[in-house]
Amino acid sequence: MKGDLFSREHVVRPAVEPGMSVENAKCLKYAVDGEMYARQGAMVAYRGSLAFERKGQGVGGILKRAVTGEGLPLMAVRGRGEAWFAHEAQNCFIVELEPGDRFTVNGRHVLCFDASLSYDIKTVKGSGIAGGGLFNSVFGGHGRLGLVCDGTPLVIPVSAQAPVYVDTDAVVGWTAQLQTSLHRSQSIGSMLRGGSGEAVQLMLQGEGFVVVRPSEVTAQAQQH
Repeated sequence: MKGDLFSREHVVRPAVEPGMSVENAKCLKYAVDGEMYARQGAMVAYRGSLAFERKGQGVGGILKRAVTGEGLPLMAVRGRGEAWFAHEAQNCFIVELEPGDRFTVNGRHVLCFDASLSYDIKTVKGSGIAGGGLFNSVFGGHGRLGLVCDGTPLVIPVSAQAPVYVDTDAVVGWTAQLQTSLHRSQSIGSMLRGGSGEAVQLMLQGEGFVVVRPSEVTAQAQQH
């Protein structure tokens, strides 16, 4: 076979070590040698001896079904082989957590992660009912977390002198040591007179980073 499709740009490269790596901008590869976890339905191809098992409420207290509004059904992948993961052609990127790190992420952006990471569901502090009951997934431990995002994400430093305000529909995640609260940017009168609609944002304070997608969630995306 000849043609651009069969060029080195598109033919997958053999894994050089176990674990997660970027195959291309829209897909992550995981060389499985034991166990890992992924979003249900995110596997697009695999080779080798792998078993896929749906997970609900948990495995050893680590794996839980995320109650993040839209939900995050997960599966365990066990065995030895290679698997490729993607979600709706969104951009993929990897977060590497060191011991002691904790990263808070909106569940709809989780693609796959190492079994060595701890995982829990927390209510976003300060969000309350007005924030739509914001639930996020909090990851900790030592390992890699694969995320998806529409477009190229923005990574914005947060400092004690410069808090950051983000749209709750656009935020991907943030370093978990940041403090969160809801911020109202308009008066009720302004909203009734036809304000911008950006009435409530999530305010992040402290020292760390927040990751933001360059667009808000569409109604169709919220259904997935």
